[in-house]
Amino acid sequence: MLTRTILAWDLTGQATSLAYVNLVVAIPMIFASVIGGAITDRVERRQLVIIGQCLITLNDIIILLLLLSNQLQFWHMLCTAFIAGCAFPFIMPARMAITVTVVGPNLLQSAMAFGAGIMNLSRVVGPAVMGLVIASFSVTGAYVLSVSFYACAVLCMFGVKHSHSADKNEPKKALLADIGEGFSYIRNNRPVLTCLAFGLIPMFLAMPFQSILIVLAEQLWQVGERGVGTLMAVGGIGGVLGSIWILRRGDRAQRLHLMIACTIAFGIFLAITTRVTNFYLAFIPLLLANMCVSASQTVNNAAIQLLVHDKVRGRMSSFMMLSFGLTPIGVFPMAIAADRIGAANAIFGASVILVIVVIAFILLSATLRNLDTSVSAALARTNDVQELKLATATQ
Repeated sequence: MLTRTILAWDLTGQATSLAYVNLVVAIPMIFASVIGGAITDRVERRQLVIIGQCLITLNDIIILLLLLSNQLQFWHMLCTAFIAGCAFPFIMPARMAITVTVVGPNLLQSAMAFGAGIMNLSRVVGPAVMGLVIASFSVTGAYVLSVSFYACAVLCMFGVKHSHSADKNEPKKALLADIGEGFSYIRNNRPVLTCLAFGLIPMFLAMPFQSILIVLAEQLWQVGERGVGTLMAVGGIGGVLGSIWILRRGDRAQRLHLMIACTIAFGIFLAITTRVTNFYLAFIPLLLANMCVSASQTVNNAAIQLLVHDKVRGRMSSFMMLSFGLTPIGVFPMAIAADRIGAANAIFGASVILVIVVIAFILLSATLRNLDTSVSAALARTNDVQELKLATATQ
């Protein structure tokens, strides 16, 4: 992420170029996600992840070859970003469904906190490593390392057992029918719909700040590209701390208050970050903001997975992926605002809007206020089904 941001900025020098790169990722992710989720519920999930990872590896190899031949242009980045946006809707729902199969419902929230912790740890190590690689070997060296890591990821997936949907033996419907069934499931399951909507709010309104960090770093603190790497690392540390917090908390109930408080705190701390003029003092609210949003999203995602049935898990996971599509789309208005009123003011305004929208959501949605009851009931039903299957197998 850091390397792609620096490369796009160096090629164009415009904040809107960062938005365009993110936009061409977002559009296919949004439209292909419903297809990817339906296919996840129809095929063997591990194989789907491997194929998608191979496609992304090939994508980075293309960028690397263009860099080596000194022919890379901005439109090349747009094309490869579009291909990546087409691959992620198949990888991520399958990966999430595999996670639920491996750990079971009672340890799901802790497992998702582990996963989020690893992703945030990469945000700490990644910028530091890539910063050193870019300084020593240029952006080309960074892409060599990226391709190597993607190849390792493909090999690691061969160590995961095969994973199928719960209804793998049922007659297959037409793909469009499966997609329609996913929409019907959400429409008829208000707690799932509410959790999905609540989880998308911060990802669309405020999380796009990560993609214009380079603009904020130059305009507010005058620290340049090296400062961007440091800011991303601080954010990653905050995300890791948020994951550790959820891990120590365990899979206890009372998720609602934690999710709401952390989302509001995220908006407040992010707004404070844009008002701090000292670069190093800004680390504190930035770290706390990332810690809170990591905790909130982990609890929200775990609640959704506990609420849904396994036979539609891929499709529901694909709807959860909309957050990854809406975040790049959210970059576009934020980048336009950054060009007009400055990055700090744009991010501050988005943070204030986030807090207002979350408070309104709480006041207007009775389903959200009853979330803990809904999750407890769903978890009890799942455990009853598992006990029945175990008793039948024993007999």
